[in-house]
Amino acid sequence: MNIFKKVYCRIFQTAFRLALPFLPYREPKIYDSINRLPKRFKDSNITSVMLITDAGIRNAGISRQLENLLEENEIKCTVYDKTRANPTVQNVEDARSLYLREKCECLIAFGGGSSMDCAKAVGARIAYPKKSLYQLKGVLRVLRKIPPLIAIPTTAGTGSEVTLAAVVTDSEKQHKYTLMDFTLIPRYAVLDPRVTFSLPPHLTATTGMDALTHAVEAYIGRSTTRETRRKALEATSLIFGNIEKAYANGQDYEARANMLRAAYLAGISFSKSYVGYIHAVAHSLGGKYNVPHGLANSVLMPIVLEAYGETVYKKLHKLGIAAGVSSENDTHEVGAKKFINAIKELNKRMGIPEKLTGIEKKDVPQMAKHADKEANPLYPVPKLMNAKELEEFYDRVADRSRR
Repeated sequence: MNIFKKVYCRIFQTAFRLALPFLPYREPKIYDSINRLPKRFKDSNITSVMLITDAGIRNAGISRQLENLLEENEIKCTVYDKTRANPTVQNVEDARSLYLREKCECLIAFGGGSSMDCAKAVGARIAYPKKSLYQLKGVLRVLRKIPPLIAIPTTAGTGSEVTLAAVVTDSEKQHKYTLMDFTLIPRYAVLDPRVTFSLPPHLTATTGMDALTHAVEAYIGRSTTRETRRKALEATSLIFGNIEKAYANGQDYEARANMLRAAYLAGISFSKSYVGYIHAVAHSLGGKYNVPHGLANSVLMPIVLEAYGETVYKKLHKLGIAAGVSSENDTHEVGAKKFINAIKELNKRMGIPEKLTGIEKKDVPQMAKHADKEANPLYPVPKLMNAKELEEFYDRVADRSRR
């Protein structure tokens, strides 16, 4: 990256860091069970809600308990279950039309990050009926209040129940873009371990590593606060202590509860301190090839951390200590490398591959440009890289042996 762009990026990031204490961040009110919702709706005179989820969750019966609960309490529930793994503009528009047609008064996002992203984007379009999602993308463009939004994560990873971002895929352009605004933070979040019991092991693994990516990128960035550092360290400790338990036994209530807590903490951390190149590259892979976000992050994380080199040794050492894989007596370099190796081993033990199939060499330059545009100047990464440098990450994770 040339010196002028580096200076611009760092000035931009410094301005955001200085503004951080004055920005209107808020945290959702937390409920520990879906059984608390009917009273919440009655207290707010809400009689008609829209449940946004995906077909897999609906067909598996995971949302049935909530749907029955609402019906028993005479609350009309309109379900939109067509959300894709990477929600599309069409998903958002279809759900919005259904919301208006059924005269709904509240949005419930039930599922992983995709359902929550879809619900947030639906809220944005309801608030701005005359603007397209493309016009609302970027930072601080959804200033109007959206309908009440309740987030119920069925995975412990995305942290979307507490974030201000919604990521949407433009299927025609094969590109993802992000809406970021404080009005998109859900008003309530239900962290109920029971709704995560049926999450398959491979999704438990990749969504859990997604949460770890949030904690790590928030911690190593240059816009941290005492609060975000503390929460990122706690999230890292919880993930290393519980992810394999949840992976091995999906019915482990304590492990599932701890993973939900970790995802929530990591979500707060990266909402305030942002992420980095792992996410930027992962988003471009999701937009182009529909690669699940948690999987892309899991595979990319150790590779990008190694590329940051000595700029992150001290912070990765501290994360390693929190994870229980590094020692206070290690040098920063040794402690950091132990942490990176522990991530690799964790991936391996949970069956997460080292490579991703389907990445075409001809697509890499364009994806790298998308990642560069997303990350620079917004993400306060420890080491700045341009699009050409980012191309290396695609090449390193690409499994072209099957071609």
